[in-house]
Amino acid sequence: MSFEITILGSSSATPTLDRHPSSQIVTIYDRHFLIDCGEGTQVQMRKYKVKFAKINHIFISHLHGDHILGLPGFLASLHLMNRTNDIHLYCHEPLKEILEIQFKYSETYLRYNIIYHFLRNDVSEQIYEDEKLTIETIILNHRIPCCGFVFKEKTALLSIRKDKMEAYQILPQDIPPIKRGNDYISPSGQRIANKELTYPPRIPESYAYCSDTKYDERIFPQLKGVKLLYHEATFMHDLLKRANETYHTTAKQAAMVAKICKVQKLLIGHFSARYNDLNPLLEEARQEFKETYLAIEGESFMLDK
Repeated sequence: MSFEITILGSSSATPTLDRHPSSQIVTIYDRHFLIDCGEGTQVQMRKYKVKFAKINHIFISHLHGDHILGLPGFLASLHLMNRTNDIHLYCHEPLKEILEIQFKYSETYLRYNIIYHFLRNDVSEQIYEDEKLTIETIILNHRIPCCGFVFKEKTALLSIRKDKMEAYQILPQDIPPIKRGNDYISPSGQRIANKELTYPPRIPESYAYCSDTKYDERIFPQLKGVKLLYHEATFMHDLLKRANETYHTTAKQAAMVAKICKVQKLLIGHFSARYNDLNPLLEEARQEFKETYLAIEGESFMLDK
């Protein structure tokens, strides 16, 4: 199983010479999800060898430019690469108009369909599900409608102990019910408890992405116990007033969220361009939550390690 997050962009509104606006690739079971698509995203994808053709689902947190300005170019590049498979775009409804105007006046006629999934901003909802995982929205507190996303691996089936299969002469057709948690009834009528036949299930992986938001305790229930939390940390805490005015979070506040929600690891990003050196933000966060790391572009974070 592979559950990996690759950072493509970690800057806030203004890019710098070495930091690009928000964008990430989440890879789970060879499914590739793009989260946000700031300016320069497709260049970063080429730099870090992300395969364009594998992306079928794009999640846009909100409509500020540093999260969407790379999207028209990326979609146009897919067209020029002769893509014909549908793209699923999860976004707030006005993005459809933004893209259609862009394509209308550039006379771009895509070879593939964009399947829109519009996000609500009044209630969290599950927006994706397959046999391996689910994805749900987090309602964030920003100046305009903004959603985060929680990726949750489904609990896997139990693993059969081979030694017990041999000991009880369990046949292949008897295995599926045991994997689903049922006890085994032998041909002689003996009941064998499921826990004797199987290994305890692995704890499912989980990842939460909180893009732009003020510190807000209303999102805590959805973040409880996630393995990896990405949370914006635009400013240091000495600029708390500025953070509140712009509906952003400080590094200290992001770490407080991680500590209260008992996550395993915290990634901070969406850094203001005023910070050339990010280590002070990291140090501030680690005073509250030790397992904090910087969202450095090009780095990947494996959840199943």
